Amino acid sequence: MKENVKVILWGLGLMGQGMAKMICKKRGFSIVGAIDLDPSKVGKKLYELLEVERTENNDVVILDNPEEVIKEKAADVVLIATASFTKAVYPQIKFAAEKGINVITTAEEMSYPKALDPELSEDMDIIAKKNGVSILGTGINPGFVMDYLVLALTGVCEDVENIRVSRVNDLACFGKAVMEEQGIGLTKEEFVEGVENDSIAGHVGFIQSFGMFEEAFNLKFDKIAQTKEPIMANVERVTPLVSVKPGYVAGCKQMGYGYVNGELFVEMEHPQQVRPEMENLSTGDYITIKGTPEINLKNTPEIAGGVGTYAICVNMIPHVINSTPGLKTMLDLPIPVAILGDVRELIK
Repeated sequence: MKENVKVILWGLGLMGQGMAKMICKKRGFSIVGAIDLDPSKVGKKLYELLEVERTENNDVVILDNPEEVIKEKAADVVLIATASFTKAVYPQIKFAAEKGINVITTAEEMSYPKALDPELSEDMDIIAKKNGVSILGTGINPGFVMDYLVLALTGVCEDVENIRVSRVNDLACFGKAVMEEQGIGLTKEEFVEGVENDSIAGHVGFIQSFGMFEEAFNLKFDKIAQTKEPIMANVERVTPLVSVKPGYVAGCKQMGYGYVNGELFVEMEHPQQVRPEMENLSTGDYITIKGTPEINLKNTPEIAGGVGTYAICVNMIPHVINSTPGLKTMLDLPIPVAILGDVRELIK
């Protein structure tokens, strides 16, 4: 039998811990390192933080110094769950790749990084190829629901006239960084000001999804537009992290529009909020493809964002390890599938 697939976790927030717990349940993995800057986590054993049974595959100390963990060929892959933006995770990706370790990151912009950061993307591709590793950014969205899944559905179409995608989701499963990006808990005036000065990111990913559409369809959008509006709470909405009082921002409704030859080709709607069910709102994923044939896909409730993000990252590990070196997107790799058996059997 082959050696276990060795994994390093960089970032142990909700997504990082989710990946770690999932890996602990799977056969053929060993977690050989864990990194986080939170003083309350540093020095703990990983299994203690996760509150899982101690095994030889999760008995590592959480450290705050990457240089003590990420050493030459120390792992097969490092899972980075520290930030949403390419510029923020680039130094971490570079550090790991130059040590000969494959990288998968939850950073939303990394799902299609050349959309906003072509120079950094080219640099990462060069670094990856030089060191014989692969780099991938993915997650539930961007990376799957509003782009990859949509593209797959068009594979049974003779032609496509236009596409509309809507994802109504609950943010309660996400951590502090996502809450801040969405403006949760702000006043309406603070939200509007945050949109104007770019401190409210809202959903990070529409630009990347549009980039995936352009590449996959071999077309060029002549105009891309986005809007952001606050979703105001009418009742108190409570999560483990925040309590949003009535009259304050509970989420962000974001719209994206992609035009081809002056006509709307892709419309994306993404109202993200905490605890929508507290105001009798249902979550769900909705895809309408006007073409031949017409496709209407409805999934309620939503594909859970937290589980979906950490699961797709873990499930893509074999594909990333097996891939040719370079910076990859989901378009470059085999379809994501659940790891049901021993992961070692999936490694070529």
